[in-house]
Amino acid sequence: MTGTPDLLELRDVSVRLGGQRRWLRPSVAPIQAVAAVSLRLRRGEILGLVGESGCGKTTLGRTILGLQRASDGEIRLDGEPVGDLSPKQARKRRKDIHYVHQDAAAALDPWWSIGRILEEGLAIQGLRSAAERRARVDHMLQAVGLEPGTRRRYPHELSGGQLRRVALARILVLRPRLIVLDEPTSGLDMSVQATVLNLLLELRGRFDLTYLFISHDLSVVERLCDRVAIMYLGRVVELAPTARLFARPRHPYTRALLAAVPRLDPHAARLSAAIEGEPPSAGRPPPGCVFSSRCRHAEPECREVMPELQDEAGHAVACRRWRDILPDDRHALAAGACDGPKPARRLGLAQ
Repeated sequence: MTGTPDLLELRDVSVRLGGQRRWLRPSVAPIQAVAAVSLRLRRGEILGLVGESGCGKTTLGRTILGLQRASDGEIRLDGEPVGDLSPKQARKRRKDIHYVHQDAAAALDPWWSIGRILEEGLAIQGLRSAAERRARVDHMLQAVGLEPGTRRRYPHELSGGQLRRVALARILVLRPRLIVLDEPTSGLDMSVQATVLNLLLELRGRFDLTYLFISHDLSVVERLCDRVAIMYLGRVVELAPTARLFARPRHPYTRALLAAVPRLDPHAARLSAAIEGEPPSAGRPPPGCVFSSRCRHAEPECREVMPELQDEAGHAVACRRWRDILPDDRHALAAGACDGPKPARRLGLAQ
């Protein structure tokens, strides 16, 4: 996707949570949920945002959506600072960016029919013609693989996979440009998960969509995403094209994550890595590199200075020692190294 213009840009975005004084209760220490994150999301791209629970990936997604205020930094949409938008422009931004919740059932009103749920957003946007609303809803239900008659059913009558499709249709009728997907395959069995992933790829091409795909499932991310950002304790520690990151991970945390993923490919890289100790509190992160307290490669300087995310040929890493660490598994990495796309793997999702 070289040369593709950026749809979204984050510049040193930070989010602090808590810290407010509560009536008759002690004040809560602030938590640095997101720390100085800079990302670019290209039009038509699927960017994976990966990390353990509590790493800040969902908070970052909510901040992009405008559901959480950034403490510092800047968010730009089509090159324009979001913070400088007029009320009218802010409404348009909400139309351009939408969110698919990981719990599809909880996001749907159980007392409303599917048709009413999908038409609600169109009515809010000012589409007054009931006939046009129904036509657009029926078209989008078919686009996600559901029968138009689904509009008369209720959420409790649908399966988990069907609810995921309804959640997508609910967003797509509003004609968004960017969709933030928060664990969209969570709780689905493998066959349904594969169907949903293939549907996401199909819809991206059909409706010119861009996805921010939030997940902790690296096997799903590897098959779906164009690039992957790895988060740890509120910071992006590695960012690279998917094939390159899985073949040549540079950050010790990324290497440890990949080492824990079962691989069916006999030629895939074999990494020997382990995460030591317990994760530190987000309210009291360690000095220097946020991963230094659990990294077996850490040196004294790692515990003093937080390394910047340094980009080298499209592969960025926040680790001052990655060149010293990489040779440990170079013999294994050579067998699985591949910088190009893997269309065969994607086409085989539903097999």
